[in-house]
Order: sequence, then structure tokens, then C-alpha cells
Amino acid sequence: MDEAARERLWMDYSRLHTQEIRDSLIVEYAPLVKVVAGRLCMYLGSNVEYDDLVGFGVFGLIDAIEKFDTRKNIKFETYASLRIRGEIIDQIRKSDWIPRTLRQKQKQLDAVMKDIEAKTGRQATDEEIAEALGISPDELVNWQSQMNLTNVVSLDEFVDAGMEISDANSYNRRYTSPEENMERSELKSMLEEAIDQLTEKERSVILFYYYEELTVKEIAQVMEVTESRVSQLHTKALQKMKKVMGEYIGILAQLS
Repeated sequence: MDEAARERLWMDYSRLHTQEIRDSLIVEYAPLVKVVAGRLCMYLGSNVEYDDLVGFGVFGLIDAIEKFDTRKNIKFETYASLRIRGEIIDQIRKSDWIPRTLRQKQKQLDAVMKDIEAKTGRQATDEEIAEALGISPDELVNWQSQMNLTNVVSLDEFVDAGMEISDANSYNRRYTSPEENMERSELKSMLEEAIDQLTEKERSVILFYYYEELTVKEIAQVMEVTESRVSQLHTKALQKMKKVMGEYIGILAQLS
């Protein structure tokens, strides 16, 4: 469906608000749910099922369609992406997918890394971390993947930002104020510094996935490695980047 057809569909829905037109909008924007769910699934790794995230996201899309005001100066895709992501995160919270033991693992991991780096004066290697924790390297990769779930769920400010838009002017002002510009500039610098900490292969995965928007399968083909290796590199990259970005690491899950 081209842009003109979409505009007509929105005009009809605004005027008639029928179930039939709403269903047409759901079908039209369903791919957006898959995009948002796919990015979160890549970020969260094996902790969640992609199909579950898509199912949660559909409810966010429906909510976005019902609440979207075509008179506001904002693209529906931007508004819906926030709604979809917000609904997915809410459902993850409600499902209690972050057990206490996982939070304890995060504390252990952070403490061990800090201790090793204090003693050696350099970044801790995966082998050193695994040995200090008394686990195998493979178990460490699994731990690191699980940590991504706690990171994204704790980022309320990124989930909630922009969810309710009172008027077009306030929306536009939010992106032009000096404070907002400074914050965005600081985040950009922080992101660049974090990426500099990565190995060449880890950096490639991050850039291919979040900036070039390649799929895991496509990245594996370009880099001539397995898809599981891509996921492993992705997990290690996020763990390293978190040392620089802290809680702000979750902004990667919002890139599209």
C-alpha cells in the first residue's frame, strides 16, 4: 500500500472508526511489530521467544491505532514503535521473567569484573571472569545473554519517553531544547566510546545489526561465520559496551 492509500485509510478510520478499517490498519502495520520484536529478541537473546514478543507487540499496535491522533505532527510509525515496545516490556515485567537469581548473577558478574580490573589495571578477559566465577566460558556467555534482559526491562525512561504526546508543538520542542540536544550529544559520545572498546568482529556485528539493519542470517553470511557465533559476538559486545554506557546500553534496543 502506497502512502496516499495509507492516508485515505487513516482518514476513513478517523471518520468512521469501524472494526473493518481498524483490521486493515493492523494488517498494514503488522510488519512494524516484527521489526520491533526482532530487535528486542536479538538484544535479549535466548531469554525470550520471538513469537511471544510478536504476540505482545500486536496488542501495542492495536493500542497505538486506537489512540493515534492524525492531527498531531508525528509519523504513526514513530508513535506505534514506542507503543509496541512499551507493551512488550510491560508484558515481560508482568510475566516475571527476571528471577531474583538473575539479579544476583548480575551483581556477582559486576563485582568479579571490577575486582579483576582493579588488580590488573586492564579490562578483564572472558577467561578470567569465568575462572573467578567458577563457571565455564560457555556458561559465562549464557550469563551475559541473560543480563541483557535485566538491562532492557530496567530502562523505564526509554520505554516511557514519548508514549503520550499532548500536542505537536510540545513534541517538537522536546527535540530542540538545549538540554535535550546536550543529552543526545552526550549519549552519542558515550556510544562512540563504547564501540571503540570492541574487537573488529564485535564492532562489525553491532554496526551491521543496529545501523545497517541486517538480519542475523545476513550478518553470518557477510562475516562467513555461523548464526550462533553472531549471537555470541553480539552478547560479548553488549557486555563490554555496558561498562561505558551503564544503564543507557538499552538505547540499542530502540534503534531501527
